[in-house]
Amino acid sequence: MINWKKNNTMSNQAAKQRTIANEVSLRGVGLHTGKEVTMTFKPAPENFGYAFKRIDLEGQPVIEADANYVVNTQRGTNLEKNGVKIQTSEHVLAALVGLEVDNVLIELDASEPPIMDGSSKFFIQAIKEAGVVEQKADREEFIVTDVISYSDEETGSEITIIPADEYQVTTMVDFGTKVLGTQNATLKKLSDFESEISNARTFSFLHEIETLLEHGLIKGGDLNNAIVYVDKELSQETMEKLRVAFKKDSISVKPNGILDNLTLHHPNEAARHKLLDVIGDLALVGCRIRGKVIANKPGHYVNTQFAKKLSKIIKIERRNKVPKYDLNQPPLMDINQIMNILPHRFPFLLVDRIIELSSNHVVGMKNVTMNEPFFQGHFPGAPIMPGVLQVEALAQTGGILALSTVPDPENYLTYFMKIDNVKFKQQVIPGDTLIFKMELISPIRRGICHMQAYAYANGKLATEAELMAQIVKVKDETKE
Repeated sequence: MINWKKNNTMSNQAAKQRTIANEVSLRGVGLHTGKEVTMTFKPAPENFGYAFKRIDLEGQPVIEADANYVVNTQRGTNLEKNGVKIQTSEHVLAALVGLEVDNVLIELDASEPPIMDGSSKFFIQAIKEAGVVEQKADREEFIVTDVISYSDEETGSEITIIPADEYQVTTMVDFGTKVLGTQNATLKKLSDFESEISNARTFSFLHEIETLLEHGLIKGGDLNNAIVYVDKELSQETMEKLRVAFKKDSISVKPNGILDNLTLHHPNEAARHKLLDVIGDLALVGCRIRGKVIANKPGHYVNTQFAKKLSKIIKIERRNKVPKYDLNQPPLMDINQIMNILPHRFPFLLVDRIIELSSNHVVGMKNVTMNEPFFQGHFPGAPIMPGVLQVEALAQTGGILALSTVPDPENYLTYFMKIDNVKFKQQVIPGDTLIFKMELISPIRRGICHMQAYAYANGKLATEAELMAQIVKVKDETKE
């Protein structure tokens, strides 16, 4: 399984989220579109994550870097939301992950980021030029505690993640060609990404280049942004096509089996670039990962399918995330203080304590005992707390949040307006301790309070719902 936890440092202090200090731009061409594009990294608020903004389109639509938006993985990881596309997202995202930047908006005036030299090196340089700053919110990550795998039987590709003390990645590639052979690459810690991985450039085989040229792709390609491995005999006709496509006076093959005008940065540069792609594609999970990724014959398809699998697990874990509170500590509000705010009384007061309260969330608690009056008539032989009363308890907890926004809460009431997406996950029985957590979905406006509600029992999610209520001022005698 994967646990949702805060990222603890050696001093037990939670690491903070990070964004960039200033905006910074790069200009170049898209590898496959050949279009000139300006890309701008912009600071983003806490819990924003990564998102692309198409400023060349009407309304300047935003596409979040989310695995669920992956629609195509031919020659890159391509996203689409409401008909708006982002092509070849992986190199940019890898740079952000590699520098441990959590929140950034990426503006583009075309569908594809500039390819630059086919690596993440120039994106790394731009982000460092912009500067990285710490934010106030804690960084959270998923900690891998069990083995999770995805495999593609057709290609033999497989990607697995296992428990580890930090985020690590190993890639193993074997394309069955003599010119490339079998290669491995490993990243033991993210702090090595810049020096060990970021300058590894994208690569192709000659037979792929010929096919791409025939289909009008790699319009922005040249010998400075892609390593071309010559895996077949190079005819004079093919040489001429490549010379024209790459705008060179002449084309030749170097002794190591790659086209000329380019020197490898690393003997295993192909495996390192595949590792870079894995990091960029898994950024689409939408959170930090603590675990070791082992990718055998990785590619964008298997990477993003694995990211989708992980994101589903993460979504479940997020939803089931049980808040941890020390119930032995004095509460923020005891039952008497709650009764000073809420008009409810026994047997319909269903909140015993308030543990936390802020401008956008509240956490409450109820000890469920056999003495509850509803147990006498609700399955007395096998007592279960009615689901509607769990929702009512959540609403009362939310009422504390809503009424905390007015100076004289004793002169106000909160009325239900709407209940949506109610789900009962498990039974609540005598002896359980219920934890209620309410979070604002949107700011309170005109007295309307829209909240996401969760009730937890026995370390598991028991009930969830979306609640909407209205704060209404009343005369004191109305409440009597």
